[in-house]
Amino acid sequence: MVAGPAVLPFRHYVLKLHSRCDLACDHCYVYEHADQSWRGRPLALSEEAAARIADRIVEHTVRHTLGRITVVLHGGEPLLYGAERTRALLSLFRERITPYTKLDFRIHTNAVRLDRDFLDLFAEFAVSVGVSLDGDRSANDLHRRYASGRSSHSRVLSALSLLREPRYRHLYAGILCTIDIRNDPGRVYEALAAEQPPRADLLLPHATWDHPPLRGVRRDEHGPPEYAAWLTAVYDRWAKDGRPFAIRTFDSISGILRGRPSQTESLGLAPAALVVIETDGSLEQADSLKTAYDGAGATGFNVFEHSFDQAAAHAGITARQGGAESLCATCRACPVVEICGGGLYAHRHRAGSGFANPSVYCEDIKAMIEHIERDETRRHAEAAIAPHVGSLRDFDLLASGLGGEDEVGRLGAPQRSITRELVKSVGEQVPPRSPFAAAWQELVRLDQSNPAQLGAVLADPYTRVWAVRVLQREHEAPADDELTRLSELAAATALLSGEAVRLPLHVVDGIVHLPTIGALALGGPARPAAIETRKDGTATITADLTDYEICLAEAAVRADARWLPTRSLRAGSWSLAVQDTDPYRDCHQWPAAGRLSDDEARHWEQCLGEAAAFLEESMPAYPPGLRAGLSTLMPLAPPPAGRDLSATARHAYGAVGLAMPGDGPTLALLLIHEFQHIKLNALLDMYDLYDTNDERRYYAPWRDDPRPLEGLLQGTYAHLAVTDYWRVRSRESAAAQREAAEIQFARWRLHTAEAVEELLRSGSLTALGERFARVMGDALAPWLDEPVGHGAAAAAQQAVQADRGAWQARRQANAG
Repeated sequence: MVAGPAVLPFRHYVLKLHSRCDLACDHCYVYEHADQSWRGRPLALSEEAAARIADRIVEHTVRHTLGRITVVLHGGEPLLYGAERTRALLSLFRERITPYTKLDFRIHTNAVRLDRDFLDLFAEFAVSVGVSLDGDRSANDLHRRYASGRSSHSRVLSALSLLREPRYRHLYAGILCTIDIRNDPGRVYEALAAEQPPRADLLLPHATWDHPPLRGVRRDEHGPPEYAAWLTAVYDRWAKDGRPFAIRTFDSISGILRGRPSQTESLGLAPAALVVIETDGSLEQADSLKTAYDGAGATGFNVFEHSFDQAAAHAGITARQGGAESLCATCRACPVVEICGGGLYAHRHRAGSGFANPSVYCEDIKAMIEHIERDETRRHAEAAIAPHVGSLRDFDLLASGLGGEDEVGRLGAPQRSITRELVKSVGEQVPPRSPFAAAWQELVRLDQSNPAQLGAVLADPYTRVWAVRVLQREHEAPADDELTRLSELAAATALLSGEAVRLPLHVVDGIVHLPTIGALALGGPARPAAIETRKDGTATITADLTDYEICLAEAAVRADARWLPTRSLRAGSWSLAVQDTDPYRDCHQWPAAGRLSDDEARHWEQCLGEAAAFLEESMPAYPPGLRAGLSTLMPLAPPPAGRDLSATARHAYGAVGLAMPGDGPTLALLLIHEFQHIKLNALLDMYDLYDTNDERRYYAPWRDDPRPLEGLLQGTYAHLAVTDYWRVRSRESAAAQREAAEIQFARWRLHTAEAVEELLRSGSLTALGERFARVMGDALAPWLDEPVGHGAAAAAQQAVQADRGAWQARRQANAG
């Protein structure tokens, strides 16, 4: 069989469910512009056409091995299709397509018919919902009205209020706003922000050189043109407010400036991979082409007679995939062409020259890009020179892999603030009639009367883990077994403060846990309980009609079958709390161990003493930071023989998960490795070091699977300390072990240096992130010159090549 010409496969399918609309927006590209083909379309997509479309998508997906596709339900107004037919279509597509690829459903609607029935349907099928809204009532009413002239604004706001409800919030994709320069940009921005969208899109109204956009009189003849002035006014307000939600136009420009792909076809040079499917099964190009001339978007193909490959090879579609070479000479010579990309294809049209023109908004787009580029340059420069973590000296010391008591201590304060805010957010979600509403009120009171004691309790690392877990399920109300943590926090604070409180509890995983104090092991299923604390530092926990007495003065020393105190491991001036009872501790990469026996606890303490002695003597720059920032050891379940396990959790500041290592120096290695992650996690909570929109995967020399950018950054920083450890060991080990240590040192310095270069090549580090990476490289540079034995150097080089080979083999296997 002879293969046809290569085509760029379609990943985005705009599916027209209904060809009519219940609004009469006078700027609509479907009904109000040159192409009037809608008049001859069926009102609604038929079952036969839907089935054929699904089969054609499967055919295209399998041929091109697509791991993910997006289907956008569109119109007209797609909600006119009705809930019953929409359910049938979604079921059909899920049944036929999802065995072959991941299916991302979206719908774009004017929202005047959006109600709970539709939203429940969309929740069932994970359909993201985008809504059209042009601003406040006066701005929206300028164009988006019913045919009778009646306003649609209040209906849209009602729909958006539903989308903001916790049960539907995860469906809320954002707002699409079409610009009209007669509307005040500040008021439009405020109206959009009031709807709390996760993102918004600001669209230039469709226009061509033959039908140019509305223009006004420039207030400043030397200033930017009208649409640029409008957009930059919104940008400045948005940036001043801290960018509270994503705006696709602005984020795309910022991303392209840093080497990232555009998020919209109206900017950048990335090829378009979209096809429109009309209600009669016809395949068309982007809907925006309907503004150019009658039939501009037509391909002549339909799903009954033609494949998507045939449509993908259509000249009109491939014309939008040629990058800069497909643009006119004016665009190719422009200094911002890489960012602008010529603007939206439809906006370039002029009778006689077709689409071989700059955008009709050329000057506006250029002025907007230059404005954002100046602001990005200024912002990154300020980030690079502004004080961070006390000072740039502190920041650089942390970036070098170290950080003493003061520098690490400054990381802790923001962590405590984050935990407080997260606990507050949970407390504010407690239903007024919940029995745990009293616990939240008690915490608020204790924060006023005993802030130091409450702060000590909130410093428990796994309280933040609990709060994040609760808040991540926005559409679900917290259950009693989650809200009991509020009572446990309040009760622990009251005990420490000598306060009398009575609060409800819930037994979770068979225990009642009092953070920083201990746990009462009751066994059995989840069930209600209660606690009463008294001013003398005693408390009674009542469960199953039985009272269990706790005395704070004895809580840390008395242990029996039920009361499990929080124990500490001590090594000189260093103390680590052992967390082996908290229900939320099992958040690390590896399973948590159960309660340590007394013998196991003593063994841990002995090993910690050996690790502390090794670090104090051989790596003295590390212990001050460890003592300031590492607070908790969470024992992991024993690993397979011969393997060491350690882990940190993103939201458990100060905690490290460890399986019992073989000796003290190995424990020292695991501690400094994981403490790097703890420090970097804290820095990432405070500062943007990289572009979070970068979804690429990178080579990490210590892994055979590609890693996201944050994973590469985390691993590089951790292995900076690993390299330092083996550097020290290679100098201090006895002759029998020296070569093995030298091999490890030589191997890890090469791996870490390569990872630093990979980070800097990514193009996705912020100015501060680049500084961080360069400081890591500077710290590593002298180690690259340290001599090692010839045999060790050769063995390390072989290991590095083998690691690279394993990664390439896995990559090829995945591609095949």
